[in-house]
Amino acid sequence: MVKLDFQFHDNGWLHCNNIYSFMKIAIVGAGVIGVTTAYELAADGHEVTVFERRRAAAEEASFANAGVIAPGYLAPWALLGMRGLPVKLLKHLFDRHAPVKLKLPLSATELNWIWRWYRASKLDTYLVNHAAMQNLASYSRDRLRSISTELELDYERSDGLTVLLRTAKDAKLIMPSLEVLSTMGIPFTKMTPEQTRQIEPALNPDRKFFGAVHLPTDEVGNCREFVMLLKREAQKMGVTFEFNSTVAGVDYNNSATLFIANETLPRSFDAVVLCAGAASARLLKSIKPFKLSIPLIPVYGYSVSAVVRENLNAPNSALIDERYQVAITRLGNRVRVAGGAEIGGPAMEGTTDSKRSNAFDTLYKVLQDWFPGAAHTTQTSSVQEWRGARPMLPDGPPIIGPSGTPGIWLNLGHGSSGWALSCGSARAVADLIAQRQPEVDVSHMNVERFFKK
Repeated sequence: MVKLDFQFHDNGWLHCNNIYSFMKIAIVGAGVIGVTTAYELAADGHEVTVFERRRAAAEEASFANAGVIAPGYLAPWALLGMRGLPVKLLKHLFDRHAPVKLKLPLSATELNWIWRWYRASKLDTYLVNHAAMQNLASYSRDRLRSISTELELDYERSDGLTVLLRTAKDAKLIMPSLEVLSTMGIPFTKMTPEQTRQIEPALNPDRKFFGAVHLPTDEVGNCREFVMLLKREAQKMGVTFEFNSTVAGVDYNNSATLFIANETLPRSFDAVVLCAGAASARLLKSIKPFKLSIPLIPVYGYSVSAVVRENLNAPNSALIDERYQVAITRLGNRVRVAGGAEIGGPAMEGTTDSKRSNAFDTLYKVLQDWFPGAAHTTQTSSVQEWRGARPMLPDGPPIIGPSGTPGIWLNLGHGSSGWALSCGSARAVADLIAQRQPEVDVSHMNVERFFKK
């Protein structure tokens, strides 16, 4: 059992007669979490360097995700556990279009994660986590809009999310989530098929379905495009990006220290923020003497992006097929279909031999069900198939705040909600580093929650 001491010593901060001083800060990871964190810290006046193992920003989980920014629909994965899904996982092994899939063999770490996930599905635990995530998501969406307006960023956004309900059973399963939305004052409208077609007139006229739920304040946008634009703005503010730089370890010895692969000498900083997705779990274990171990695993998701064939046959904004947990989104002149969740299997992100054909079959099926002929899916030159690792924690909320080691901070574990939570998480961790109270409550999102008895 690891005991964490969150009372930072003076050498964990920089002070000047109780006046907050600017710092030299390193960020590990240049996905949407890392780049937004870099931007917010630079906005506070810090000297920021971002280390990224890939050759460019947003090359992993931020590359081709669904693009949905949906505080109203966002919920911890434990919701699936409440629906009895952990018990049904073995059945899903043989279900071609299952929303969650196990890929055997599973490691001990993954088995432990599944057990923690199941425990997090208890109603009281779920409700607390759900509220915390939705509050952060709403704050994050507002922060995203503020940044985008101020910087005039164009990242193929559009308004509204429609949750498609194939049957009355789907409508019944979504009822607990709607009750939470009502409690939190998030607007939504239950719609008949006819009303749904008024919002999305390109829906397949031959597809019969029970109805839908429309969330007008949710939206969709191109995550990777946003990251690239914000990276450029961060560079204007003095942020340095070092690509093809793999961080082999992180430690604290009088200062926060990074060990870069193929470099002889370590790099020293006043603070380090880990935003390295699934790789963060390995880096945390390198911190001495804690060797912090958190239940963070990669859960693989899939997407297909294709050029629009005819605007009249394509969606206007974002939709989610509730049964298959697949999103269909309009991103400029492309349609993206994204979904699937695979636990286990090789960690070969985005490569051809890592793909599971059934996952892509499901995406094509859902697109064909709802928007046949919307995109050029038969032309290989117009189609991008992608697989990415989402860094998932079993209870849902990310970890935002101190690691327990002075000078080393965490902003990680956002899972499939990284795009929706990114701007709010970044602002919150920047405020915490500055010893300011964040505008959003992230007290429930500390690393210590995984080490309580």
